[in-house]
Amino acid sequence: MSSIEMDTVKVDLGGRAVTVPKGGLYDRYRMNTDLEEVARDPRVSSVDFFRQLPKIKVESPIGPTLTPNFYYSVSTARLTMLAPSRAIRTRLPGELAPLEIAPGLGLVSVIFFRYDVCDIDFYTEAAIGIAVRPARHGKLGFVDLVAGLKNEHLDSYVLSLPVSSEIAQVRGHDGYGFPKWVTEIDVDINHTRTNSRVANDAGGVDLSLLATTPKQTAHRSGERVSSLTSYTTINGAWHSTLSQTHVLNAGTIRAPRDVALHLGEGRMADDLRSLRPIRTIQFDVMTEGQVALHMPVPTSVQSRHK
Repeated sequence: MSSIEMDTVKVDLGGRAVTVPKGGLYDRYRMNTDLEEVARDPRVSSVDFFRQLPKIKVESPIGPTLTPNFYYSVSTARLTMLAPSRAIRTRLPGELAPLEIAPGLGLVSVIFFRYDVCDIDFYTEAAIGIAVRPARHGKLGFVDLVAGLKNEHLDSYVLSLPVSSEIAQVRGHDGYGFPKWVTEIDVDINHTRTNSRVANDAGGVDLSLLATTPKQTAHRSGERVSSLTSYTTINGAWHSTLSQTHVLNAGTIRAPRDVALHLGEGRMADDLRSLRPIRTIQFDVMTEGQVALHMPVPTSVQSRHK
């Protein structure tokens, strides 16, 4: 038996056997993690944010589970780009419309995630997302944009969401309806440099990022909490998923210059090329944060006529 096999265990997730670290948080707690144990982890500065978010048991496509999923130590890097609305619309379902910052111009993003301490154990993730208008009303896009930026609540549709672990793929794909697959993803974010790489099926580069980390600003616990609503379909029905991000250390650069985004060959690169991004307008890096990811709930989505 190899050392990898000795260090992992199979668990049932909605009738599928998935591999998780033996003795890890999921193996021991099945989403009902002991906050006092997490608080003792030197990578976690505090668990106060999670004490205000009691978990509830719900039925889901992956079987009974507890929600939200807690991410106790997170770092992220996000590039926000301008792209033609015409190109964006070719990738959106007919029920969704791009959030425009000017006539004919929408917003797309490339995001890299590193989850060091999490209810489903360590993994990394990357995403290609499109900013969309809230699905349930028809307000002007500019009004939506101003309100969203002011309250740090935006809505999105995700084209690509590869992950590095099997449990994250099964939960994300079967439970949330996200376009997830497993691949090698390296994400290294510190106060000096941000370096990320997503591998393609052949082991080459799908997408990579190398940049200087923006100057970080520390925030008190509870001071800054942003939210994102993502729309997906599960068994043909529209759902919305709420993600709350508790920001502890973060920084932003507008019109960044020292950012090298490389598009190789793969699903993420193809998705980003299809959006025809014009230029990067903002680079956000969070070197320390926390996330509460809620299970998706059914939602009504208004039909849009283009």
